[in-house]
Amino acid sequence: MKIPFIKGFDEAALSRYLKNTGWLMFGKILAIVVGLLIGRYLGPSSFGDLSFADALTAIVAAVGTLGLDTFIIREIINNPSKKDEILGTSLGLRIGVNLLLIPISVGIYLIFHLLSDKPGNPLTWIVFLLSFASFFKSFNIIDSYYQSQVQSKYVVHVQNICLIFSSLLKILLIWLKAPVIWVAAALAFDGLILALGLVFLYHSHGFSIRSWTFSRSRARSLLKQSFPLILSGVMVLLYMKIDILMLKKNGSTEVGIYTAAARISEAWYFIPSAIITSVFPAIINARKTDIERYNKRLKNLYDLLVFISLPVAILVGFFGNEIIHFLWDTAYEGAGPMLSIHIWSGIFVFLGSASSQYLLAEGYTMISFQRTAAGAIINILLNFWLIPLYGGIGASIATLIACFVTTFWILFIPETRQQGLLMLKSLFMISLFQKLFRAANPSR
Repeated sequence: MKIPFIKGFDEAALSRYLKNTGWLMFGKILAIVVGLLIGRYLGPSSFGDLSFADALTAIVAAVGTLGLDTFIIREIINNPSKKDEILGTSLGLRIGVNLLLIPISVGIYLIFHLLSDKPGNPLTWIVFLLSFASFFKSFNIIDSYYQSQVQSKYVVHVQNICLIFSSLLKILLIWLKAPVIWVAAALAFDGLILALGLVFLYHSHGFSIRSWTFSRSRARSLLKQSFPLILSGVMVLLYMKIDILMLKKNGSTEVGIYTAAARISEAWYFIPSAIITSVFPAIINARKTDIERYNKRLKNLYDLLVFISLPVAILVGFFGNEIIHFLWDTAYEGAGPMLSIHIWSGIFVFLGSASSQYLLAEGYTMISFQRTAAGAIINILLNFWLIPLYGGIGASIATLIACFVTTFWILFIPETRQQGLLMLKSLFMISLFQKLFRAANPSR
């Protein structure tokens, strides 16, 4: 049996994948629900402060990953006997850089606070705590090891156990009516218990991080390879979070209201990732043997992603206010129009996720970086123009335009223009209309 609208893909294989990722989806859904509870409890102003601090530290923390995840996996697969050296060197690099990034994050915030037209309450301690949350993510290299062994299910189980525990802690803080600083501390604690959980998992399989070693030559090699990905990672976070930072000039309440809309709009972005990850091995195999089938499978994938995202965009676009009132309460009045605009970005995020895999398969890593950088620059420029005029609605418009430009940037590149045209055909449902036309006119 085949998956509808994706001819050539085995539905049984997709079902197995979705079953294996069920716990991952459970974790994401639980995180979304707890996030909603926190937002309702804190209210727009405090939630805006927390969201601003989270966005700032996330952008700075993008440097701290050092773009190493992909290379750790590859290096361990290619040199399994050097596992301890690769993991030890990677951990040493990340801990060293992330320790430096903690005072840098606080320093950037203090400069931002001093220059702000509406400084509001100081968020120094909140930024400090969330910076520590990023520091603990240094231990995510253990996740990379399990990915290299195709054993990610163990990490997912640890993540969900930690998530359940941290969710109960956050619910307790809400019940106790704790201030926002304690919520920030709980987010930092999330990073700590996950790091401890990953270390415990690694030791439970008979390994020990005490056997890890640091190699300067290995460090130079890893950094030389990963440097372009560091820039790319920063661009991705700028592209995703810059609107929240720039909206802070309009006050914390506006940030909170906009974040409420964006959280709902982005809540389901893990779905295209699950679909794309499940079908892309078949697409890559087709590339090796039959280019025509390869392109057809890509086109069918684009068709499916539009088929999923377009109805949601239409539905949420019409009922944005009602959805916000149901999920976020009347305190977030004004988020409805923002959601009705922001939700349309999902169509381009879905298509962009699929085309990113295409660029990776074809080796067009520089083109991938260029389009992410273009999206970030356009988003910043549009936010400078639109936020002073329209606030959160302007930020939503800027995000929508930036997502469109980022996804279809490949139309401007001769090597990738054909893929851009395939996505445009899917966007305008040309294949569907052709099928309907042929069905209505069978003689043609």
